[in-house]
Amino acid sequence: MKKRTKIIVLAIALVVVAILGICLFLKYNTYHYMEITESYDNSNKDNANYISCMNGILRYSRDGVVLLTKEGEERWNQPSQMSNPIVEMCGNSVAVADKEGTSILVFSEKGLRGEIKTTRPIEKVSVSSQGVVSAILKDEETPLVMCYDAKGNILVEHKVSLKNMGYPIDIALSEDGKTLIVSYLNTTSSQMISLVSYYYFGNAEVDNKDHLVYQKEFEDTIVPITTFLDGENSLLVADNALIFYKGLKKPKEAGRVDIKGEIQSVAYSDNMVAVLVKKEGDAAYKLQLYNKRGKELESVDVDKEFSQIKVVEDQVILYDGQMCSIFMKDGIHKYDGKTEENILEIFPLHGINRYMVINASGFHEVRLAK
Repeated sequence: MKKRTKIIVLAIALVVVAILGICLFLKYNTYHYMEITESYDNSNKDNANYISCMNGILRYSRDGVVLLTKEGEERWNQPSQMSNPIVEMCGNSVAVADKEGTSILVFSEKGLRGEIKTTRPIEKVSVSSQGVVSAILKDEETPLVMCYDAKGNILVEHKVSLKNMGYPIDIALSEDGKTLIVSYLNTTSSQMISLVSYYYFGNAEVDNKDHLVYQKEFEDTIVPITTFLDGENSLLVADNALIFYKGLKKPKEAGRVDIKGEIQSVAYSDNMVAVLVKKEGDAAYKLQLYNKRGKELESVDVDKEFSQIKVVEDQVILYDGQMCSIFMKDGIHKYDGKTEENILEIFPLHGINRYMVINASGFHEVRLAK
């Protein structure tokens, strides 16, 4: 009986070791090919862009916005006429705006929630999870920072003084739609100054009429990107640094990372920020990963330049044309290879080493292979 028990224990131990070995092999291996396991036709695909959102795939073009399943089937279709559509999303809300035009469409998973008509050309937009939309409206003398509800009703109208504030170059709206970040660039004096302001519209606790709760100047610096990482953490991307903040009513700096080299691109999720940096005096690149407090998670060398970068869960996906490279949160190089056609969108699927790749020929479920 004891001998039989020992055999069973040994067999279980061998199975466990084998499973661990397979898991480690799958985790630490670098793959170079993508095997197509399933393909789906993609009709009406000319000149369209794609983004994974709302438990599906959003296709947007000059002619309209369509939400598709991962099999390429339409869930809803909203015709429109836009010269240069741009997309912003938060949770299950998506805003599609006509850059340099005057139209913003607001969507949920069920379809169109409302349409916003602006009085001046649109430069930037941001959206909250409830469908509140903020926008920078272009004007050489008095640009506007606006907030609308999903139906197009004006919630906030802020006329910008170029002399006192500078020109607004980016905006970010919190998930709950109550906090707005605006980055201004002032070049009226001999010194270039960026001014970043936080406005809180949540309740009467803010006693000043412009709802300003925080403001900071950055000398000889441009802050072209502002964003919220989650419900209370935000990020400012300067031309030479990442500045992390915590809080909505009373935001405080939570961390700062000075970047050595030229920032090529930035991507983020609610728990990780990825920065692709061109090394100083070098043709190579470095991918730097941080948590939402600015603590470095990993730093790895990248031997190619990529125009697209995205963070999905614990992965960083870089792609450009047919080239693609995937890194894990701990720096493991998961994939490095080329596809047969230019990649329009790529994102992970449930399961081990499974991804969806969208290109001109359709939607393709793929599996990483050696």
